[in-house]
Amino acid sequence: MSLTDKDKDTVRLFWAKVAGNTEAVGTNALYRMLTVYPQTKTYFAHWKDLGRGSANIRKHGKTIVNGIGAAVAKIDDLQKGLLTLSELHAFQLRVDPTNFKILNHCLLVVLAITFPAEFTPEAHVAVDKFLAAVALALSEKYR
Repeated sequence: MSLTDKDKDTVRLFWAKVAGNTEAVGTNALYRMLTVYPQTKTYFAHWKDLGRGSANIRKHGKTIVNGIGAAVAKIDDLQKGLLTLSELHAFQLRVDPTNFKILNHCLLVVLAITFPAEFTPEAHVAVDKFLAAVALALSEKYR
């Protein structure tokens, strides 16, 4: 599913609203993923506290959302723009790429809750397509 120019514009416009709330969005999305999909906890077994307010959840959640924000800036060539992150997740962290889709789902839920007026059906479709493209780009080095 490719992103149209309209999708890209919609993502850029919507993500500008997210940019001021990265820690809260990231914390809630990561906590939701770890709670709803407990199998994802295996990648974070070295963290002592997996609670919503833990320092690790807040820090990594913010890192994830900032990374997605960086992907928005590279929206015209995600595979090239996310190559370093793809290599990190594939070769060093060895994250199962299925988890990118799981996190995307949790992120969409959090975005809908956090931005109910702004997360219109059009924004939902565009952001969903964008996150799928990000997951695909991150999975590139697994092939």
